[in-house]
Amino acid sequence: MTAVVEPPAARLAALPGVTTASRVAAQAERARATGRVLPVVPALAGLLPDTGLRRGSTVAVHGGTSLLLALLAAATSAGSWAAAVGMPSLGIAAAAEYGVDVARLALVPHPGPESPAVIAALLDGVDLVAVQPETVQPAVARRLSARARHRGAVLLSAGAWPGADVELSCRRSPWSGPSSGYGHLQWRRVQVRAHGRGAAARPLTADLHLPAPDGSVTPATPGPTLREATA
Repeated sequence: MTAVVEPPAARLAALPGVTTASRVAAQAERARATGRVLPVVPALAGLLPDTGLRRGSTVAVHGGTSLLLALLAAATSAGSWAAAVGMPSLGIAAAAEYGVDVARLALVPHPGPESPAVIAALLDGVDLVAVQPETVQPAVARRLSARARHRGAVLLSAGAWPGADVELSCRRSPWSGPSSGYGHLQWRRVQVRAHGRGAAARPLTADLHLPAPDGSVTPATPGPTLREATA
């Protein structure tokens, strides 16, 4: 008897809780960008060794979901597809405020014990896959990074990930806007530190508004803000 191998999209659709992702997997293959680097907003470009998210890389993001959403914004706006796995608190409204094209964002909030299989299937057909790493064993994490490298996807971890190519850490200041306890939250200043392996070995930091008053990501001061990080 000849074994029948299901395509990635079919495997994805058969997994529990993946109805949203399965609708976009096939389209993602057709919409895949031709370049090897996916774009990011200009304020973040200088922190990455390729001034963008290199296909096949794993990026660990520390310090909350705001920075992770900001990394998805330019790529999805340019036509790439993204997915978030095991992140039930990630909101569509928040993603849209950071510039993510939510029509190109699939959510798998509760993958359950099938989480590694869900992530692997998404890496086969989606450009960027954001994951919650807490339930992923180190050996499985390394295999998923290898799969991302082989498939040309970008794996974004909302926390520590073994062997990540780039690590971005976000140190946040209090929100600005309210006066005497009243008013709306308008903007927040953060310091983002980048380091990693290979071309990312030299640590860099940048002071940014994340978000700026208009909801975008901008340098916190006029002129160049990127600098080499100190220990």
